[in-house]
Amino acid sequence: MSFSLICNYYDSDDWITNYISKLKYMLLLIRNMESERCKAIVKEELKKLEIRYKYVDLGEVELSTSISGEKLKLFGNALEESGLELMVSQKTLLIERIKEAIHQFVYLSDDIKNPNFSEFISVKVNYDYNYMSKTFSEIEGITIEKYFIQQRINRVKELLVYGGLSLSEISYKLLFSSVAHLANQFKKVTGLTPFNFRQHKDNSSRKIIHI
Repeated sequence: MSFSLICNYYDSDDWITNYISKLKYMLLLIRNMESERCKAIVKEELKKLEIRYKYVDLGEVELSTSISGEKLKLFGNALEESGLELMVSQKTLLIERIKEAIHQFVYLSDDIKNPNFSEFISVKVNYDYNYMSKTFSEIEGITIEKYFIQQRINRVKELLVYGGLSLSEISYKLLFSSVAHLANQFKKVTGLTPFNFRQHKDNSSRKIIHI
C-alpha cells in the first residue's frame, strides 16, 4: 500500500499523527527506486528535512529517529516530484496499531468492559493474537506482554505521583487482579515498591520547593 493510499484509506491526518509520529524507527519502502541516482535523491530529501537515517538502499530506508507525521508527508510529496513513491512497511504499521491498542487498554481502562488483554488487542487491531505476538517480538525485540507491563507500570507511576489515588484504587482502575499483583509487578520493573517510589518522589518535590 502506497503512502498516498494509506492516507486515503484511513481518511484522516490524525491517523498519521497518532501512529507514525510515535515511531522510534521506521522502515520506509520506496517504489521506483532503482538506481544510485535515486538513492542520491532520497538522501538529499532526507537531508533537507533533517531526517536522520540508519541506511538508504535501493527500495528502502530505515530511519534512526522519530519523525513527525508532517515531515513524513513532506518527504512523501518530495519523492513523488522525482517520480518515486513512498510506502510504509505493513509490519511497521501493525506494530503501531498494537501499541495504540495497548495505550487505550492502559489509559482508558475505566471504559473497558472486557478486561481480557489478548482479546481486547485482537478485537482492536483485528488480527490473530498469536500472529501479532510473533510479529511484535520480531520487530521490537520484546514480547507484547513485556511491553504491556512496561506501559502499565509507567501509568502506575503517573497515578502514584499525580493521581491522588490509593494503591488499592490504582489497582482497581488499571485492572490488576489484586494490590499484591500490582506491587509485585511494580517492583520487578522498577526495583522499588510503590510505597518507596511515592515516598522518593514526595521527598524530591519537597527538596525542589525548599530550594
